[in-house]
Amino acid sequence: MAGCANKCEGCSCDRAAPRDIEDTLPALRQDLVSAQERAAKAEALVQQLLAESATARANGHLNGHTNGHTDSTSLTSHGIATVPGLGHTKSGRPKVIRPKDLRSLKWFNNHDNPGMTALYLERYLNFGLTIPELQSGKPIIGIAQTGSDLSPCNRHHLTLAERVREGIRTAGGIAMEFPCHPIQETGKRPTASLDRNLSYLGLVEILYGYPLDGVVLLTGCDKTTPAMLMAAATINIPAIVLNVGPMLNGYWQDRLTGSGTIVWESRERHAAGDIDYSQFMDIVGSSAPSVGHCNTMGTASTMNALAEALGMALPASAAIPAPYRERGQMAYLTGERIVDMVWEDLKPSDILTRASFENAVKANAAIGGSTNAPIHLNAVAHHIGVPLTNDDWQTWGHHIPLLVNVQPAGKYLGEEYHRAGGLPAVLAELDANNELRTEAMTVTGQPIGNHCRGRFSWNRDVILPYDKPLVKDAGFLNLGGNLFDSAIMKTCVISEEFHKRYLRNPNDPMAFEARCVVFDGPEDYHQNIDSIPEIDAYTVLIMRGAGPLGYPGAAEVVNMQPPARLLKQGVRSLPCIGDGRQSGTSGTPAILNASPEAADPTSGLAIVKSGDLIRVDLLKCRVDILIPEHELQARRQILQARITANPSAPPATKHNDGMFPGAPPSQTPWQEIFRSLVQPLSKGMTLRSATDYQRIAQTQGLPRDNH
Repeated sequence: MAGCANKCEGCSCDRAAPRDIEDTLPALRQDLVSAQERAAKAEALVQQLLAESATARANGHLNGHTNGHTDSTSLTSHGIATVPGLGHTKSGRPKVIRPKDLRSLKWFNNHDNPGMTALYLERYLNFGLTIPELQSGKPIIGIAQTGSDLSPCNRHHLTLAERVREGIRTAGGIAMEFPCHPIQETGKRPTASLDRNLSYLGLVEILYGYPLDGVVLLTGCDKTTPAMLMAAATINIPAIVLNVGPMLNGYWQDRLTGSGTIVWESRERHAAGDIDYSQFMDIVGSSAPSVGHCNTMGTASTMNALAEALGMALPASAAIPAPYRERGQMAYLTGERIVDMVWEDLKPSDILTRASFENAVKANAAIGGSTNAPIHLNAVAHHIGVPLTNDDWQTWGHHIPLLVNVQPAGKYLGEEYHRAGGLPAVLAELDANNELRTEAMTVTGQPIGNHCRGRFSWNRDVILPYDKPLVKDAGFLNLGGNLFDSAIMKTCVISEEFHKRYLRNPNDPMAFEARCVVFDGPEDYHQNIDSIPEIDAYTVLIMRGAGPLGYPGAAEVVNMQPPARLLKQGVRSLPCIGDGRQSGTSGTPAILNASPEAADPTSGLAIVKSGDLIRVDLLKCRVDILIPEHELQARRQILQARITANPSAPPATKHNDGMFPGAPPSQTPWQEIFRSLVQPLSKGMTLRSATDYQRIAQTQGLPRDNH
């Protein structure tokens, strides 16, 4: 027999030189078996050491506390039975998933169907992955990438994803990054909210149909966060959120300029003639000095804070500015943590409970969060099967005080908020005043109370004490009446000017009556706002045709400013009502998200006319058209007759009857599909029947093979 063909230096191997590749297979198989045996022994030793370490921590032999705060090394098990022989994860929680039970191995190592296994494997080898990697029993972790050139708010995730990958690899996982449908609030027409459900649907199909054991959700700009959470809730595999982080503070000369908020202020100044076009552009541009999303407490900062309050992100992660080094560090830790979540089988359904949603609603009030939050949080709740309504927002949140002094409700921006302690410092105030469900689980495997108890802010000008807030009773009111069934009002941004003009009648406190002027879409408003002489300081402005059906998608167009002549007189705001939304960066105390919308002929918004008397009563939480019931019914009959006579007619610019002229036609296939399935804003603007699909990974099993 010939000697070994490899001729390795110093080798005494007497293995015969192979005649062809088939002769090498038995030896290679034996080498593989030996390697697997050695790996199994090493794994057993590691698990033994981890188990001993966890026992030592449980017995108090290892100090898991620093400065009174719970360290990640002190995470313990809560309600999960240990599977004998599997040991514990780095957090100290028991492993309950065996490597052979990983979802991804049903693609990559299925001995019952070698033909399909080979097909699934081969194309994932073409960029450098190996068969041993994919069959090793290492969790495969998806990275849901929302950053792109079309999504500048999230673009920094293209960099952060590298740190996420490193964390995944360090923890023993394999990272697979994939693109998600872009959602850029300031770039997408007719509105970015049209794409929230589209992005959700795409991510659902990816998480279900591909070999993923867990996922890191890269969030940031407004709608990306709820879209990611909705999909994670629907599929229900281990998932964790990583925010891209807010931009650095913006400055114009010596003053702070906050994202979005400075747009609305500059728009008023431009209309009043205080600044010219070029100054308008420069001032607004100064509010975007770095990578990241809005640096104000707009919808982006709000939804990422609420993801943390829900327990779906690592503690103190939401508020870190995008360029800070801590953001990259948090990306690494997030990558590490998701691998252990897979072994622990810690899923969204374990975290997203009624208690966690109550915490998020209260946190939203305390931070002065966006009026878009009820839409998105209600949607997430419905997809995980937790009941949540706008009534809950008022019941849980309205009595909570405003603690965070950040624009638009306050003074500062994201950097000060982060340095003052971020969300854990806010939750500490809620906890100290018995307003936090401390038992709610988080992605760390610990209840949320462990991460915030006693972590009070050192800067009481940015995060105020519970008993010395910026505003008492700062949460949302849920209003109803004959104009609509449900609409949200953000009470913490009611200015002194607005309060004095409309809400201080001693004979009718916290209520007012005023004639309205109705606009059928933002085009109508912009074209006519300065040419309607009837608009005065006591006029209610109504925006209709801006909802999910009417726009379509529900646009941020309800925060209407007064005509230029009133701005010059010092009237900075008028009461606004609408079936659309407004930017979370706006400080206007508008009545928003009205449901049903004007495009639904049952809505009072469809039949209200300019000149009608409107009554707003905040004590009774009602908004009504003050006309006789027989007149309301007569209008409904006229509207219905018009619809019945020509249901497919394109909408006119105006009808002589003064009622809603109808929604514009769909411009794309998705707009038509969206309109055919969408529910009202009060129900989260979810798609009908989509919320019937819950915990798909558990209830539906694996999808069928593709060949």
